[in-house]
Amino acid sequence: MTSTSSTQAQTGSVKAGTPASEFSHRLAQVAETVETFLVDRLGPEVGPGEIARPPRLMEAMRHAVLGGGKRLRPFLAIETARMLGGSEAAALAAGAGVELVHCYSLVHDDLPAMDDDDMRRGKPTVHKAYDEATAILVGDALQTLAFEIVADPTWQPDPRIRADLVLGLARASGLGGMVGGQLLDLTAEGRFGAATMDVDDTLRMQAMKTGAILAFSVEAGAIVGGADEGQRAALLRYGLALGQAFQIADDILDREASPEAMGKATGKDKDAGKATLVDRLGLDGARAECDRLVGVCEDAVALWGEKARTLRDAARFTVARKT
Repeated sequence: MTSTSSTQAQTGSVKAGTPASEFSHRLAQVAETVETFLVDRLGPEVGPGEIARPPRLMEAMRHAVLGGGKRLRPFLAIETARMLGGSEAAALAAGAGVELVHCYSLVHDDLPAMDDDDMRRGKPTVHKAYDEATAILVGDALQTLAFEIVADPTWQPDPRIRADLVLGLARASGLGGMVGGQLLDLTAEGRFGAATMDVDDTLRMQAMKTGAILAFSVEAGAIVGGADEGQRAALLRYGLALGQAFQIADDILDREASPEAMGKATGKDKDAGKATLVDRLGLDGARAECDRLVGVCEDAVALWGEKARTLRDAARFTVARKT
């Protein structure tokens, strides 16, 4: 499980608003809750409608999911729902579903046909710890388990809310979101012939590849919390800006952080010719864009005043983090 002290080491400093220690404590608290929820979902016991749970598959799924990560996506879902007075249990399930989609994407991204990475979160990637076929099946299983959890009435009895969550997660993770963004990312590498991407092309790719799922994490909390149309629009602006800031910060870390700090190889994006705003704007320009996006996030949630303090601090954390 993620401890408070380890999460504090990850966060760097939150520049304003909630004291860094308070924000770190809340982030760690939610991460531990999410970890417990995921441990329960990834146990050996056969669930409703299942015939069997192959031990090797379950072991590899646990390797992919448990014991690592900041759990930022479920944190955003839970904190958004909490701000709106929604059910934290329902938001936890929705956020856990998003986290499982995120973990599946990492397993597949690490495969030799994609980014060909050996380490993830400080341990061997799934295809290295097991094999490529198992890693592919792990990703498939995590994706379908994500939708099973989100659609389960145990956590959210209202069928309209469940339908909204399933629809939103499918759109954010599918061809017009994360998966489509991954294809554009490979295209930028020249995998399918010569390709050039300007700033707008890079922004579009990153909004799909990374931003869509992060934005949906916020939207999931809004759905659970019963946000009206105007509130959902404001939270969508927050989520989209946060997703863009997260990806730019990730690109900066890929250039500046050590592999030991990141728990994975760094510098590979530049070597692979991936399209990043660091290349387009330079490091100083990328940092300035991160700061601008944090301002967009703060403005988007201003109507909630002090209730939005944690979301504002989450935006600052996104650009201040060291891993």
